[in-house]
Amino acid sequence: MSRRSDLLEFAVLGLLHESPMHGYELRKRLNAALGVFRALSYGTLYPCLRGLLDRGLITEVADTAAAGTSGSKRARIVYELTADGKEHFQDLAKEAGPTAWEDDTFDVHLAFFARTEAEVRLRILEGRRSRLEERLATIRSASAKNRERLDAYTAALQQHGEDAAEREVRWLNELITAERNIPASAPRSTQAGSPAATHPITGNKE
Repeated sequence: MSRRSDLLEFAVLGLLHESPMHGYELRKRLNAALGVFRALSYGTLYPCLRGLLDRGLITEVADTAAAGTSGSKRARIVYELTADGKEHFQDLAKEAGPTAWEDDTFDVHLAFFARTEAEVRLRILEGRRSRLEERLATIRSASAKNRERLDAYTAALQQHGEDAAEREVRWLNELITAERNIPASAPRSTQAGSPAATHPITGNKE
């Protein structure tokens, strides 16, 4: 399986972890929220769903209510995460190696940080920052060596790349600082009757 296929599987499981969805809604969410899938076709999505079904990670449920309201006699299919699917998603969310912080994967992992363990979030953020700092150093080195030979447009493009990398490094520093300020004893989930912890970045209840 290719890295993009693995990433799509992770994203689909993550979205279904939030709520059951039709294939249309899944594709819309993947296109809108996760830019790496903005050109995703049904010809790519449905084979992924079929593979997840075959492995018992998701299940199909007929949405008869939707069929009645739409005037169609055919029930629409809703996809739901199974217990095995939830467990597999959590295993994937624990991965914190280079594949989690590359340009085409980082945003997807970040989108599901609310369901990712704190130490894993921190490793991914630090890995992404290191990658951006390496890129920034390379850009600055190339700029210093080639400044006299660059035309105005190429120089402007290079400066744009440097500015973008600097902004992302600053943003990552803020996220990392916030993660480190989360009390180590703060639970990821709360028991009934106990107050929920608030995440310093999202403001959401932990």
